[in-house]
Amino acid sequence: MVIRKSIYAWIVVVLLLFVWMLNYLDRQVIFSIFPLLQSELHVTTLQLGLLGTSFLWVYACCSPWAGHLADRFGKKRLICGSLLVWSIITILTGHAHSYSQLVVLRSFMGISEACYLPAGLAMIAAFHGTRTRSRAVSLHYSGTYIGTVLGGTLGGWIGTQYGWRSVFSIFGVIGVSYAVLLFGALRNPDRLTVEDVPGKEKLRDAAGLILRTPGFWPLLIVFAIASICDWAIYTWMPLYLFENFHFSLARAGFTATFYIKLGGFCGLLIGGLLADLWAARSTRGRVFTQCVGLLFAAPCLMLSSVTGSAMLLYAAMLVFGLGKGMYDGNTMPVLCEGIPPNLRATAFGFLNFAGTFAGGIIAVAAGAMKASIGLSGTFLACGVVLLFGAALTATIRMRPAPQRTS
Repeated sequence: MVIRKSIYAWIVVVLLLFVWMLNYLDRQVIFSIFPLLQSELHVTTLQLGLLGTSFLWVYACCSPWAGHLADRFGKKRLICGSLLVWSIITILTGHAHSYSQLVVLRSFMGISEACYLPAGLAMIAAFHGTRTRSRAVSLHYSGTYIGTVLGGTLGGWIGTQYGWRSVFSIFGVIGVSYAVLLFGALRNPDRLTVEDVPGKEKLRDAAGLILRTPGFWPLLIVFAIASICDWAIYTWMPLYLFENFHFSLARAGFTATFYIKLGGFCGLLIGGLLADLWAARSTRGRVFTQCVGLLFAAPCLMLSSVTGSAMLLYAAMLVFGLGKGMYDGNTMPVLCEGIPPNLRATAFGFLNFAGTFAGGIIAVAAGAMKASIGLSGTFLACGVVLLFGAALTATIRMRPAPQRTS
């Protein structure tokens, strides 16, 4: 059966949405079973935190290389191979019998999972032109929210009912099965469109061209700023709500994620549609959509750090998520305006490195500064910096890099 190119372009988005969902599910599920790990393996809270760090820093360092591999050797291979490898690692995690084995496996998971996002977004960008690109990328990003919710909810329930090892076995088998299915269903974009041509540049040469692209540096800085806010919230918001609003641990954990994720999902859909419509009328429509999103998000983050009203807090977190979703879904589409198709995965790999690296710093720094400025001070500072990010975003004018003359 022959499938029209326009229809298959959306099939690709749905196929990769599930990959991104599994990516987040498999990385996040370990946090939902921390008490079970503590009970069986007798690890400390610090050691549990290092499990997250071991994944985070390896993921960051591998992102530029992963993007380059996708541009050089094909996106389909890297996407399917990445899913297969991290799913096998997920299964092996369920057979770990020591803390050191968990650290090693989480580090390898960081390598394999880093290979997906740059390749996946670049493939979607190759299938979708300027008319639908923001909507396609935004829909794909919704897998983040689905995976996070499922990882926390199903992971905790399966772990309680059948033990923590079953959690990793079940999710890993699902991932391996889907990797096999995906290999048959996913097509390389260069078979359907001339926009995707494998890159031949070495990483050093590719990086030089990317870093010379007008608009890339402010895009990179703002992406790092937005990631700082994300990691500050996801790492410390539950404790902030527990201490300042006297929520139970369960309510604090739910509140810290639900309202932001709900707003974020709506923001992705609204931002994708708005950006595509705006881009049809202005060359900077997607940048302006990101600006609007950050201008919604920044004041609401500051408000959440100073309010004493739970209802106002919920509203602020909801609108913060809305604005952040409008920003997130348009990062790759904005990148595409200046980066050639054969370098987009590499370029997003650099963004991913900057965001994850900066996020890791704030996760540690916020804890270190808690005694002096408090968590509310950290969130307030993040809101101010995000407001600066909105102003910097307004200056972005992505254009192809000038070619060097010999």
